[in-house]
Amino acid sequence: MSPAETDRSDVDPALRRMLEPRSIAVVGASDRPDSFGRRMTREALKSTGADTVHLVHPKYDMVNGLPCVSTLAEIPEPVDLVLLGVPDTALVEQISLAASRGDGGAVIFGSAPGIGPDIAAAAAVGSMALCGAGCMGFVNLARGVRAIGYVERADLRPGPIALITHSGSVFSAMLRTHRRLDYNLVVSAGQELVTTAADYLRYAVELDETRVVGLFLETLRDAEGLRAGLARALERDIPVVALTVGGSPTGRQMVTAHSGALAGDDAAWEALFAAYGVHRVFTLDELVDSLELFAIGRRATVTGPATGVATLHDSGGERALMADVADSVGLPFGELGEETRSRLAAVLAEGLAPTNPLDVWGTGAGTEELFATCMTVLADDVNVSAVALAIDLAEEYDGDEAYPISMETLLERTDKPLVVLSHVASAVDSAAAARLRAIGIPVLAGTISGARALRHLLNQATPPPVPSAGHVDEARAARWRARLAAGPFAADDVAWLMSDYGIEFAAQRSASEVSAAVAAADGLGYPVVVKTDMPGLDHKADVGGVRVGLADADAVRAAYDDMAARLGPRVVVQRQASGPVELALGIVRDPLIGPLVLLAVGGTLVEVVGKRVVALPPLSRARATALVDDFEIVSTLLGGVRGNPASDKAAVVDALVALGQLAVELGDMLEALDVNPLICGPSGAVAVDALVQARSTSDD
Repeated sequence: MSPAETDRSDVDPALRRMLEPRSIAVVGASDRPDSFGRRMTREALKSTGADTVHLVHPKYDMVNGLPCVSTLAEIPEPVDLVLLGVPDTALVEQISLAASRGDGGAVIFGSAPGIGPDIAAAAAVGSMALCGAGCMGFVNLARGVRAIGYVERADLRPGPIALITHSGSVFSAMLRTHRRLDYNLVVSAGQELVTTAADYLRYAVELDETRVVGLFLETLRDAEGLRAGLARALERDIPVVALTVGGSPTGRQMVTAHSGALAGDDAAWEALFAAYGVHRVFTLDELVDSLELFAIGRRATVTGPATGVATLHDSGGERALMADVADSVGLPFGELGEETRSRLAAVLAEGLAPTNPLDVWGTGAGTEELFATCMTVLADDVNVSAVALAIDLAEEYDGDEAYPISMETLLERTDKPLVVLSHVASAVDSAAAARLRAIGIPVLAGTISGARALRHLLNQATPPPVPSAGHVDEARAARWRARLAAGPFAADDVAWLMSDYGIEFAAQRSASEVSAAVAAADGLGYPVVVKTDMPGLDHKADVGGVRVGLADADAVRAAYDDMAARLGPRVVVQRQASGPVELALGIVRDPLIGPLVLLAVGGTLVEVVGKRVVALPPLSRARATALVDDFEIVSTLLGGVRGNPASDKAAVVDALVALGQLAVELGDMLEALDVNPLICGPSGAVAVDALVQARSTSDD
């Protein structure tokens, strides 16, 4: 180990012992053909990083030609790692024995139905790390360890990828790809009875060998640990590529808050990954392409809004396909300069345009030099961050090697990222692909997965800042925490809360009789809005509890009398706000991640439109601005449509930042909070209604 690794004080010592064992005990070792014990034993004996492998089985004196003891207790010294190929009924007993001996950690392959808590409690006695239950184990190729019960390739090579997966099938498939994916660590985390995916992540990002981390997550059991690991990866500029399945940790929708229902099951993952610059993928093919690109390829730089990739094609149809796919996944093409276009025009056949993406196929003559020259010209352009040869890298039956040779030539002419993007994955010539990968040129297999991988490459060039915990106004927080604990909010409470956190709220007054309502309207100035303020009526418009555009005292009297008769006497009279755009802001609480800030199109169509963005609080002005700018429908509305003037975007950003601060200070006491609508216009943004839903004490 390097000195830097030896000093990794933030990595749990038991975890490090388990993942970097110098001594291993194989409990359930066997010579019986086709048995799990035999496979586990033979794989463990391939662990070149371990000084000693002890074999344990009560029925055998020898296994695989080596001495075998009958019980773990007969091994004189504690071991770093115990592999448990035993029946589930024996697991608690074996973990208890290992913990009492001071063994470092164990792998539990069995599913351990119903006894997980007992296993975890037994391990806790000895502060043991545990991989599993219900897992495939792990391989630590950087340290020469095979802690698995299934046969894997003998020629697995150590490399720059760390992969942590909940799925055992993904564990095996990713180890067995016919591509250049070289790992330092691959872990099948299983049920995470003790050691979590977050623990493995924190270990992996501290390894000197790690250049990229892949995650396949089915759930989230350690939110704070995962955030810590992602923050460390961000600090060390280690890309993290994640595929999640089965919904987010939210697992449920709020039934009374619009923002909760709108956020949906995926909000927590979306907000978490955006905050930490995680590259989210949606298929295993995209995961593989992205890992390969980051592992063996060069890094991109992005210098401005005109920067992007350049792709070169031997087909007009596939050039158009690439343009369509790039547009759909948000992959930008670099804007070619005049000099670049002139240099390309000088070598292209008549009728071919010097554009990006670029089709160079003319007569088919001189392919090798033509492709190398054109790609060199593209790479020389300041607005090109990466160059992709986007052709079908199919086997050439005439022995033509123009494509690989042109890429080899280009590799010597530029230090920018170079890739081959083959549109038909099943047609890739494995020999040509291996040749290119061996010299550091990734071969991406599939138009969509390849384009998305290139988008991740560009995103890595402009990572977000490491999220901060934010500051807390202790006096303000204490004031509102006490009020939240006291019971349901009335309209005045909501207005004061919003104003205290810097969100402008429309002027209003409460009334419980008609004369008070008229007096309030006279004082505020017409036109006004009258809304019911009766407890339990969270969505006032749905029950006819909102009347707008009341221009005089008679109209106020009529509105009040109607509401009082149907809904009850308490109302709020509010100065009517107007503006061309209505937005919705909200806070929703995920049970594991915590509070999330939401932005959506507002008004009565908030759930009909159904589009939103979410973010982890606190929100910097830069992050809040990006949320607005990147949310196409909102940025379009704020920019002015159908003859309306542009709205004050800065005021919307201010409201988002303020709501993020409210979430930091009060989020643990809120189930949800809706600000809907936030009415926006040229002179600012004002909230006219809000719902505050405190957490029940039974939630703790």
